[in-house]
Amino acid sequence: MIYTHRLIMRPLTLADAPFMLQLLNDNSFIRNIGDRGVRSEAEAAAYLTAGPLASYQQYGFGLRAIELQQGGQLIGICGLIQRETLDAPDLGYALLPDYTGQGYALEAAKAAVQWAVALDLAQLYAVVSMENDASKRLLAKLGFRNQGVINWQQEEVLLYQLLLPTS
Repeated sequence: MIYTHRLIMRPLTLADAPFMLQLLNDNSFIRNIGDRGVRSEAEAAAYLTAGPLASYQQYGFGLRAIELQQGGQLIGICGLIQRETLDAPDLGYALLPDYTGQGYALEAAKAAVQWAVALDLAQLYAVVSMENDASKRLLAKLGFRNQGVINWQQEEVLLYQLLLPTS
């Protein structure tokens, strides 16, 4: 468990499939991250099994559920994702629309960066769609630097990098 001022970041479980179905089909998720083709709770459970749950087993990290400390409402996901196409994990996050613009994404992302430091990672990446100005601002606040345009899943996106202090 990771605790911040207002949030709890915990490992995702199969019980989170209904929430993931909602998040993965949110218009802003599809626009900024992509359509994962998940249309049922069973597909959401399969997505969790093949993604975050497998990542926990293989790498010891992955996306986590973001809950509000007050009330326990599940509002999004944030964490570290190891992709085959990158030589270091990337920071990923997504919130339901009702919870954007309130500093939750920045709070969770800061905690994820601290987690990466605790794991003694040397660097993190972030992949951002060209039009996602909110994420570009958030990454700049965290100290990420724009590394330029890359081709990602048949689309041009921006790659950001953050060098981390190592022990």
